[in-house]
Amino acid sequence: MSKRLPSLLLLLTLLAGWEAWCRVGGLSPLVLPPPSAVLATLWSEIATGRLWPHLATTAAEMALGLGIGTAVGLGVGILLAEVPALGRLLHPYVLASQLVPKLALGPLFIIWFGFGMTPTIVITALICFFPLMENTLTGLTEIDPARRELFRMLGASRLQTLLRLKLPAALPVIMAGLRVAVVLALVGAVVGEFIGGRIGLGASIIAAQSVMDSSLIFALFVVITALGMLLYEAVRALERRVLHRFSKG
Repeated sequence: MSKRLPSLLLLLTLLAGWEAWCRVGGLSPLVLPPPSAVLATLWSEIATGRLWPHLATTAAEMALGLGIGTAVGLGVGILLAEVPALGRLLHPYVLASQLVPKLALGPLFIIWFGFGMTPTIVITALICFFPLMENTLTGLTEIDPARRELFRMLGASRLQTLLRLKLPAALPVIMAGLRVAVVLALVGAVVGEFIGGRIGLGASIIAAQSVMDSSLIFALFVVITALGMLLYEAVRALERRVLHRFSKG
């Protein structure tokens, strides 16, 4: 807590300045609502229960998209690292697929998968896929050659070398990719709901925008930020636990 106290004090200072600016400057709440109005709106959404279905939907879409994207990214990264010829063949196409804006793919996904959670999960999975794939590929291809040669001299099989040397050594890089993927998963879920979602935090932002409810929009921003930071810290805790366990092993 002592390490985070300066950040907390900075946040409180910024919020106080924001509140004073809105009140003294006479800004319209439609343009920029004061933090007190945002907090009141947020509490109203929580107390009435309107927030919880949207939060649950976004969290479910995020979890499913993150799980699928992580599994596929990890698997593809291992495959491309273990088969260099396949990596040279497919890596440019994988990179090209990531350069297409996912927002532009949204209408196509709605046509292919219909409305609901599926298009959002697909968008989230595609966004999460690349960090895991790229970090896994990087981590597995940058193993110390001396350690690799030692495993070869000891007669280790290709699978044993992968499981006992390459993956443990690449874990810090892979976990860093997972941290990035968690943040992008939340962005992907919200953006996916912008396009075709009927429920969720992103869909709620679009609904609030249609009635010009700026306080609700900012309140939803607060919820999204809090959810993202909570999940990021959870992955960091998991990372410390996993790396500590493998370093002891």
